[in-house]
Amino acid sequence: MEFVRLGRTNENVSVAGLGCGGHSRLGMARGASKEQAAEIVRRAIDLGINFIDTALVYRTEEAVGLGIKGHDRSKLFLSTKSWVGKGGAETDPENFTAAEFVQNLETSLRNLGTDYIDLFHFHGVSRAQLPHLQEVLLPEIKRQQEMGKIRFIGLTEMFRFDTAHDMFEAALPTNEFDVVMVGFNVLNPSARKSVFPLTIANDVGTLIMFAVRRGLNNPENTREAVAALIEKGEVDPASLNPEDPLDFLRATPGIKSQIEAAYRFCRHEPGAHVVLTGTGSAEHLEENVASILAPPLPPEALQRLEAIFGEARSASAN
Repeated sequence: MEFVRLGRTNENVSVAGLGCGGHSRLGMARGASKEQAAEIVRRAIDLGINFIDTALVYRTEEAVGLGIKGHDRSKLFLSTKSWVGKGGAETDPENFTAAEFVQNLETSLRNLGTDYIDLFHFHGVSRAQLPHLQEVLLPEIKRQQEMGKIRFIGLTEMFRFDTAHDMFEAALPTNEFDVVMVGFNVLNPSARKSVFPLTIANDVGTLIMFAVRRGLNNPENTREAVAALIEKGEVDPASLNPEDPLDFLRATPGIKSQIEAAYRFCRHEPGAHVVLTGTGSAEHLEENVASILAPPLPPEALQRLEAIFGEARSASAN
């Protein structure tokens, strides 16, 4: 495993992070038990992963708690999250009060079986939610931080609905967050221009989500996702093969697959620290970790990707 300094936290964390949400939720989305999901957590730790990311809404915190039991807690970096409102940001939910938000933190502590959380995020925040977060919730979370219940404060975006990172463009200049979780991938590298310059300037740690989702997991889904980008005028159809948009990557010597290329693209981006990967299969986890640990893509492949997708900003690849 390779490790990286997570911005101003000064913590050395694995470049591959275990994501416990997404379409898999450690396999629990497809019927796996908490005990089976915990085995994925244990396998991740065996592979050298020390960064584990979950959330109250994922309903995988208890599985993570089972998986880390018996391991040296001081060598693990646990990340979890709570929504700012009583539902996802896309639904314009009623906001949590400070007391309700702290109760979510307490629930996460119990679920994880720990007395502190390394990184506690405001989860999937919209730009409209920022004032409530900053004025009501953030002061209380800082008090919890002073009490030792959390070490660092994070912020994640609702990338499926905020693919151009509007929320981060408003939040990051305040310099109130130690770590952010940002959507970034081959089909939407817009964070390169709008997010990473701000995180680098303020030494903010970054977690990369959506490195590989539906739009990148096979050529058929990629064709569909790229067709949408072409329709919006964000990609020139003459710059690629519309029937198989990433065929040139798979034909490049040293690239094993489209998925491997997608992980390598994210891992070696300046400003990117931890690439999150989620699965319910130990074998799949091992494959994804190997991809994240692979070398950078060849310069010619990166140049072509920039020429094709450099202005794309509407795809989440979900």
